[in-house]
Amino acid sequence: MTKRIVLKCLLLLFVTSSLAGCIFIEEDSLIVGSRNNTESIILSNIMGQLIEAEADIDVIYKENLGGSNVVWTAMLNNNIDVIPDYTGTIVINYYQETAGDAEETLASTKKLVSADGITALESFGFNNTYTLALDEDQAEKLNLVTFSDFAKVSSDYTLGAVFEFIDRPDGLPGFKEEYDLEFKDVKGMDHGMMYRSINAEEVDVINSYTTDGQLQMYNLRVLEDDQSYFPPYHALPLVRTEIMEQYPELEEVLLQLAGEIDEPAMQAMNAKVDNEGQMVEVVAKEFLQEAGLIE
Repeated sequence: MTKRIVLKCLLLLFVTSSLAGCIFIEEDSLIVGSRNNTESIILSNIMGQLIEAEADIDVIYKENLGGSNVVWTAMLNNNIDVIPDYTGTIVINYYQETAGDAEETLASTKKLVSADGITALESFGFNNTYTLALDEDQAEKLNLVTFSDFAKVSSDYTLGAVFEFIDRPDGLPGFKEEYDLEFKDVKGMDHGMMYRSINAEEVDVINSYTTDGQLQMYNLRVLEDDQSYFPPYHALPLVRTEIMEQYPELEEVLLQLAGEIDEPAMQAMNAKVDNEGQMVEVVAKEFLQEAGLIE
């Protein structure tokens, strides 16, 4: 065999394994996926560890896959089986429908995803919505409490925002229009970079999430969405319906998580990983044990 043929064979093997990483998955196993942020990975581990403990199903983790649209596409293409997601994201970003209050948005979520072969279960219990955060001392000096307050001075501020927030229909475009915001500049970045950037004064304000652990670490003020622009973003498990039919015990297992995680609890778990450097799997296991869901 020539050197060129060997190289072609190796390349083919690499591409095949990369694109079809699920070919050699064992029976009685499922794939739990997550976005490229701490909270999504923690929730995936909470679900995965509970499934392994209660349903005796091997879990394969596909973590840090990318933004919400990347993970959603993988779900639709049957490349992953279980993910955590958010009601407002599903209704507005994936299906371009109008969200209502928490109950209406949850009902819409269940109906919309079912048509695509996906089952939405009950919320974990917390709403992780978008917000703006800026230096506490500066906010106090200017008496900035709400988004409407900030709109009066927004043209003097550079915004640091995660990339998908800049383009999402429920993100920056509609937000700017709702509050008549005009930033001096907008810098796109990964979620983890936002807090380092505002701490280094590279940006002046960031689009944080209400459950971000880093909010406990930095002296920032979280502003209020006084016009209720952002919809409910209640986190919940999504499972491919085919997998639910294959493993009917999954529903009962994952429903044990309904209402078990509030905003302070989720923020505390995020902080343990982001601020204290604890391992995600350890934080997830600790939560499940403290909630009495596993031994």
